[in-house]
Amino acid sequence: MDHVHYAYVKGGRSIVRDLNREFHERTVTAIVGPSGSGKTTTLSLLSGLTTPTKGRILYRGADLAKLDRYRYRSHDVGVIFQSFNLLPALTVAENITLSMEASGVRFDQSKRDIVARLLERVRLPREYMNERILHLSGGEQQRVAIARALSYNLGIILADEPTGNLDMATQNDIMAIFRSLAHDEGKCVIIVTHSPQVAEQSDEVFTLPKRR
Repeated sequence: MDHVHYAYVKGGRSIVRDLNREFHERTVTAIVGPSGSGKTTTLSLLSGLTTPTKGRILYRGADLAKLDRYRYRSHDVGVIFQSFNLLPALTVAENITLSMEASGVRFDQSKRDIVARLLERVRLPREYMNERILHLSGGEQQRVAIARALSYNLGIILADEPTGNLDMATQNDIMAIFRSLAHDEGKCVIIVTHSPQVAEQSDEVFTLPKRR
């Protein structure tokens, strides 16, 4: 982030102001700050859904605003939400394969084999493939959401309050998965959180100032 500003209205008050930060592979970074400091807006900017009104976001040295942002969002970055955003009437496997198909990425294995391997990475048994989302606990649904985000071999994981609805033990399990993805698999993991425990378990903390 290179002197990034964002305002909803051109010339209006900035929601985020003059943000400068580098995010790295093999690192879990927690974005924290008081309510109204622009945490979710910052995540939206990093995901390419929103472009800065001033300043630049650079991805591997290139200005994200000048790249194919659809390709960036479907190949390089995955977003995980507090509310999971899974399709409840579909099975675990169907939710994950739907994301794989939407990405347009070509796979050299059967999607079912890939789903089974993804579930193993997020510590769910293979038998969950045929379970409907409605039958899963909150922690299990969040694991499926992480598996879905990983389904097209992205390098960046953005998570918006991913443990906000979970109990402490499940929160710790989810954070262990994020740390493993960063430290063992070389992902860049960025988490927006209100939780001091999540920030404590992250490698770096990026604190946004209160908006004036």
